Amino acid sequence: MRNVTVAAAQMGPVAQTETRAAVVDRLIVMLEQAAGHGADLVVYPELALTTFFPRWHFEEDAELDAYYEREMPGPETAPLFAKAKQLGIGFSLGYAELTPDGRRFNTAILVGPDGALLGKYRKIHLPGHRENEPWRAFQHLEKRYFLPGNLGFRVFDGFGGRVGMCICNDRRWPETYRVMGLQGVEMILLGYNTPIHNPPAPEHDRLSWHHNTLVMQSAAYQNATFVVGVAKAGMEEGVHHMGGTQIIAPTGETIASAVTEGDEVIFAECDLGLCKSYRESVFAFERHREPDAYRLITGTKGCVSPEEAVLIDPALGHED
Repeated sequence: MRNVTVAAAQMGPVAQTETRAAVVDRLIVMLEQAAGHGADLVVYPELALTTFFPRWHFEEDAELDAYYEREMPGPETAPLFAKAKQLGIGFSLGYAELTPDGRRFNTAILVGPDGALLGKYRKIHLPGHRENEPWRAFQHLEKRYFLPGNLGFRVFDGFGGRVGMCICNDRRWPETYRVMGLQGVEMILLGYNTPIHNPPAPEHDRLSWHHNTLVMQSAAYQNATFVVGVAKAGMEEGVHHMGGTQIIAPTGETIASAVTEGDEVIFAECDLGLCKSYRESVFAFERHREPDAYRLITGTKGCVSPEEAVLIDPALGHED
């Protein structure tokens, strides 16, 4: 058995006026709760340090810059790192990153129980739009405020196994999990901020919770991995975030779930050895996958006609 006790630290709303120091204090409270339950690893949501600022259009970089971290840890986040090291607990944290050369990413890091940085991920599947669209009930300007991640879907050694990260909209794309699955990932840490209402497609609103669970459960099962999905929840600056924090086993079963829309810590003792059963049977990739049949997946970005598909993958045009 390779047991890891993981704590999913769901966050309630973060107000636009809430200081970074106040948010870090909230994170530390949950860290201490996790320590009281013997947690080895605490997972925080996407953009955990601020309100979800892409809902607003900012004209000036100076106003926008206030939401980004230029270093990690920095002066305001150092107390979280210090407390985690003192308690001997690792954590994953989502935040807005501003690099020294001026690039902006939606980022998550993995920190070991000794305070060492084990890995970094930058969000690849950016949702929303780029231009100001004031007709919306609220905007979703991630494509304006972030670049697509440039670090790929990497897997890191830590906590007795192989750990990967992704962020929010990444969870809806099966390729996200499969790339990590092909690296033998055993636990995927996934923070998100997801509104219940989707202004361009409100007919989907009633299925928000269902789709959230569906994509994480199916990915856990199909890639023989634990998935730890951690939300920002509740009514934040007039936008209702769905919550739905949960920990999912390689069987596809949810083994722990949040019951509130506030700051809440849930726990699960995860035996990473459970991944082996599926990885050596129904999802033994090396025996059962047929990559030559999947050329269209990496050969095009959007939907194409059957005729165009044959040009990308000639096998699709074979008659026998």
